[in-house]
Amino acid sequence: MTLLRRDVLIGLGSLSMLTGCGALSAIGDATTPLDAYELRAPVLPQAGRSLPRALSIEPPTASGALATDRILIRPNPVQSLYLPGARWSDQAPLMFQTVMLRAFEDTGALSYVGRRPLGGTGDFALISEITDFQAELAENRQSAVARIRLTARMVREADARVMARRSFQALGASESTDTLDIVQAFNSASDELLDELVRWGLGVIGLRLPAA
Repeated sequence: MTLLRRDVLIGLGSLSMLTGCGALSAIGDATTPLDAYELRAPVLPQAGRSLPRALSIEPPTASGALATDRILIRPNPVQSLYLPGARWSDQAPLMFQTVMLRAFEDTGALSYVGRRPLGGTGDFALISEITDFQAELAENRQSAVARIRLTARMVREADARVMARRSFQALGASESTDTLDIVQAFNSASDELLDELVRWGLGVIGLRLPAA
C-alpha cells in the first residue's frame, strides 16, 4: 500500500467521525460507481476580428496527486485526500486542457484552436503546468476554498521560442463541504483563471478581447 493511499484511507476515516462535514462524512464501497463532474468553459466576449493564426493547446503537466480523475481536497497543508463518491469526468489535466481549448475557441479570435498543430505545423503552442488544483478545508471543516494555480508559456512553433510566460491563480469559495458546492467553487475559480489566461494568451499573439 502506497503512503498516499494509506494517508487517504486514514484521513477519510478521521473525517468520517466529524459532524457536519457533508460529502466528506460518507465513505462509499470501493466498488460503488463514483458520480462524475466536469468544469465548464467560461463565457468570454467575442473578438472583434479573427487572426489567421493556429494555436495548439498541450495537455498541462501535473504532479501525481493532481494527475488523476479524483477530486483532491486538503484538510491541512500537508495532507492530501480524495473526495469520496465523486470524480472528475477525466483526469484533471486533460479536463482542464478541454476547457482551455473551448475558452480560446469560443472567442472566435483565431482561425484554429486544437489539441495538436493543424497539418502537423502551427503558429503557437500553449504549454502549461498545473501546480494547484484542490479544495482546501477551512479550520471549522464546514466550508472550503477551491484553489487553481497554473504556469503558462506561449511558444512560437517556428523556432520553439518562448514568447511569454506567466503564472495564474484563482480561488473559489464553497459555503459547505457538499460535493456540488465544492465543484461549483472549482468552476468559479476556473472561470476567473481562464478569463485572465485567454486575454493574456491572445494579447501575446496580437489581439485584445473587449472588456467584460
